[in-house]
Amino acid sequence: MPLRSGKTPRDAVHHPLFARCYARASVAAETRMGMGRIRGRLLGGLSGRVIEIGAGNGLNFAHYPGTVAEVVAIEPERRLRHLAVEAALRAEVPVDVVPGAAEALPVKSEGFDAAVVSLVLCSVRDVPRALGELRRVLRPGGEVRFFEHGRGGGRAMAFTQHALDRTVWPLLSGGCHVAREPVRALRDAGFELGPYRRVLMPEQGPTLPTSYCVLGTAWRPAGG
Repeated sequence: MPLRSGKTPRDAVHHPLFARCYARASVAAETRMGMGRIRGRLLGGLSGRVIEIGAGNGLNFAHYPGTVAEVVAIEPERRLRHLAVEAALRAEVPVDVVPGAAEALPVKSEGFDAAVVSLVLCSVRDVPRALGELRRVLRPGGEVRFFEHGRGGGRAMAFTQHALDRTVWPLLSGGCHVAREPVRALRDAGFELGPYRRVLMPEQGPTLPTSYCVLGTAWRPAGG
């Protein structure tokens, strides 16, 4: 059972309307947008103890390989957390769904072999602090698997993304931002970047401000 490192609100995030919409849209995206294949690539080959930040409704759980000993899944939004608990019961690996915020993870330092962030850095309130927490809970040399969306396209798209972030998008989308740069954020937080690739979602169809994604690997340096 995870051990809390401090006082963390049980509902650090409360977006009930967005949570309902996200739960429906994410299930549809598994096949229509190919998210099921992305999740398989994201999680393939993981082993040991894994912490997943912002687990949402738990759609990753079915894709963890049998080499994973345990998943501790952090989800701050109550409705999504309840759905994640249901998904955990169907998973083939042990999954413990825990309330908590990315900026104050309720677990011990250096307790995990790997971490997963999947479409979550766009919505955390403080990206550097959240990534600092990620470094804290990973053992030295621990692996990060990430699939995130962010800034992309030409000047017109960049202008659109920044305009959305300054106005309506975070309010309508549970705090999501479309112009963040996850690869730069990981590098700035002291992670060693491994291979990563740019992905458009959906691969076929209109290119949206949310379409520019990156799938890849990073590590906490072995020396600290």
